[in-house]
Amino acid sequence: TEIDWKAYMEEVEGFANGTLDYTQLKGGTGPLVYPAGFVYIFLGLYYATDRGTDIRLAQYLFAGLYLLNLLLVFRIYCRTNKVPPYVFFFMCCASYRIHSIFVLRLFNDPVAMAILFLAINLFLEEHWSWGCLLFSLAVSVKMNILLFGPGLLFLLLQRFGLLGCIPKLCICALLQVVLGLPFLLVNPVGYLTRSFDLGRQFQFKWTVNWRFLPEEVFQNRAFHVILLLAHLAGLGLFALHRWHRSKESILALLKDPAERKHASPPLTIVFVLFSSNFLGVCCSRSLHYQFYVWYFHTLPYLLWCTPTTKLAHMPKVLLLGVIELCWNTYPSTVCSSLSLHICHGLVLLQLWYGTAPPPALHTPPPSRRPAAISKKAR
Repeated sequence: TEIDWKAYMEEVEGFANGTLDYTQLKGGTGPLVYPAGFVYIFLGLYYATDRGTDIRLAQYLFAGLYLLNLLLVFRIYCRTNKVPPYVFFFMCCASYRIHSIFVLRLFNDPVAMAILFLAINLFLEEHWSWGCLLFSLAVSVKMNILLFGPGLLFLLLQRFGLLGCIPKLCICALLQVVLGLPFLLVNPVGYLTRSFDLGRQFQFKWTVNWRFLPEEVFQNRAFHVILLLAHLAGLGLFALHRWHRSKESILALLKDPAERKHASPPLTIVFVLFSSNFLGVCCSRSLHYQFYVWYFHTLPYLLWCTPTTKLAHMPKVLLLGVIELCWNTYPSTVCSSLSLHICHGLVLLQLWYGTAPPPALHTPPPSRRPAAISKKAR
């Protein structure tokens, strides 16, 4: 199970030997396709594990990362106070696939997600600048973190307005420049095209979510465009009707918060970020087995953030179990991929209808009849 770990070590070994041309950094599974933050973090692991040969030590380090990740996730859930305690058992003990991604396969996805959850903790504490810095660091490890980006942009606009949002975005951009600077100075085009390649083709044999499609449809560019449009439409609908709760137009987010006519009700930071990411996962061109960690720890919140009766708990637990079963089916099948989409669709429907704003209360017009005067008043 060390194929990816060996490839990671081969990729950063070139950097350790002085190679700064990103197009020349390669491993057993192909060229390096992650941003510069990945190189620095796994270079540290490269030296810590005797040039990548001490895999047992690497697994111990990732076990520690797994526990730290759980601690950060639990802290977020404690702040939201939405999920019943027994669900944490399933998050800790019931996912063979997540344990494999962290401790057996040593993927870079868990590293990016742990940094992301630390950033969300900072957002919850109102440390927005530090949170943006760590969010950008997570993006520099793996680009899937950008799926949280639309939600974060909405939160920054809601919290600071357009002008106040710009410095936070500059923090994100500046860190990317600083981390990539050694490679940008040598071959800027090579670095940007390799580390931020949004048009990369995925192999059909590894897909978990689109197995029921013919391979020619899966590889068709028109299919990718449809998924992108569906993603943008979903983000637009949620931004307009689920994230935005003020009586003003959504364009009022561009104003300074002090200049807005109506104060926005308190936003659930976690709901905006988690739903933004989930929409991206649902519309992904392909989900590989290690991508499960992109949203596994957010699923309990997405399922329990809406009002729940006692009888509705079991269907939600069942939904978690079916999703887990789909991700543990290897290789994926027509049935498992269809079941995964059905589960995703049910979660989306619950998020849409369960978080609908309450209908406006119409106060009855005042009666023209004079109010009766009590005897005491007389």
